Formats: sequence, C-alpha cells, structure tokens
Amino acid sequence: MHRIKRIVVGSTNPVKIAAVRTIATGAFPGARIIGLDIESGISEQPWGDQEARQGALNRARSALSAVGSDLGVGLEGGVVETEMGLMTCAWCVVLDRDGRLGVGGGVHMLLPPTVAQALRAGGELGPAMDQLTGQHNTKQAQGAVGILSGGLSNRQLAYAQLVAMALAPFLQTDYYE
Repeated sequence: MHRIKRIVVGSTNPVKIAAVRTIATGAFPGARIIGLDIESGISEQPWGDQEARQGALNRARSALSAVGSDLGVGLEGGVVETEMGLMTCAWCVVLDRDGRLGVGGGVHMLLPPTVAQALRAGGELGPAMDQLTGQHNTKQAQGAVGILSGGLSNRQLAYAQLVAMALAPFLQTDYYE
C-alpha cells in the first residue's frame, strides 16, 4: 500500500474534520487532512442505518476522487427506529485508490420523546436538539451525544471512534487480504 499523504473528509463540518484528524494523525503521521463540501446524496435527515451508511459511502467516494486524495472519508449521522424508541446512529466509511474499504458504525443513543416526535414529524436532529436546548448549531459542536450524555461524551469523540474502526483494514492489512 502506498504512503498516506492526503486524507479528504467529505464534509466541512469542523466536528467531522476534527474527529478524522484526532485519529488519522496518529495512524498516518504527516498526512494532510482537509474537508470538502460534498453532498451525501441522501435525505437531510438519514433514517435508518442503511441510509446513513449509504451517505457515508457517497461522501467517501466523492472525497476520494477529489484533489488527489489517498483516503476518502465519509461520516454520516442519522436516526434509527428500534423496539426501544428512536435512537441516534452514525457511520464512517473510508476508501483508498486501491479499492480498499473500511467501515465503522455505532453511536446508538435513545432520543428524548420530544426530539423523537419532532423527527417522526419530518424534522432533523440538529434543529430538534437546538430547539430542545435553546442553543444554536449544536450539530457542529457537542451534538446530541454531548448534550444528552451531560458532557461525558460528545459528537467528535463518538465520531473519532468510528474513524478508528473504519481504519482497521488500512492499519491491519494482513488481516484483510
């Protein structure tokens, strides 16, 4: 595998870029990490793991083809209906020019009833959390994860874990041949 010099994140959201930077700088010292405004190709509020994964894959593919990147990274958050109620979900997809694929997912957290109701009525998680808290643009800050965990975690930390999982095939190449 070639040396990783440029990693492109399919988003300009500072939380997503920082999550990739947190993990990738340790895995690929000296790599340049940039964010580009890339459309997910899915609905504004992804509903279900499959749609969120597709959005992450779409972002990773577009990021990989941009500006000569070595790795394209897509991160996509969404919500998933479960037997316990509406929960958050998030996915990371990493692709390289050789066709290698890495995927990490998780970040499942039960949403408050008022937020779930707003989303079921067609709303989006970010604005619903802003409404709940009276804050502005929480999705580019602590996110629902940070707010609902009382600061014990946050969106960047949660996404960083997904990035670490998605990088496994690039870090343990012998296991993924």
